[in-house]
Amino acid sequence: RLDSMIKSYKDLIVWQKSIVLVESIYQLTRRMPKEELYGLISQMRRCAVSIPSNIAEGKSRGPRRDYRHFVITAYGSGAERETPLEISQRLFSDIKSDCVSISASVEEIMRMLHRLIDELEFETQPKTSNQKPLT
Repeated sequence: RLDSMIKSYKDLIVWQKSIVLVESIYQLTRRMPKEELYGLISQMRRCAVSIPSNIAEGKSRGPRRDYRHFVITAYGSGAERETPLEISQRLFSDIKSDCVSISASVEEIMRMLHRLIDELEFETQPKTSNQKPLT
């Protein structure tokens, strides 16, 4: 079972990687024009922070379906981050390589979240005699 190995959301590698992503987004956005503070910068930061925040809140909730709901929300935040990052990459050539690197990190996090969503869905389904428990 997933719970037997993971005691805290901080033990989840996807949460750890998403924290690194937040740091990367903040470092990147510090180099962007100040007039974007309430536009692209704010949007990118909110999306990035939302990923580990939703993972943490979901893991802290009781029912597995609640946890899954928050992980799905984290996944959505990752998807939402794509557009402002793409726009930034096109508008500001000096940060293009950093945007590409961050996009790769987000793709990895998204794959991990997708696997977690699938695992949580499997664990919340009623067991039949043909299903094997996750161990």
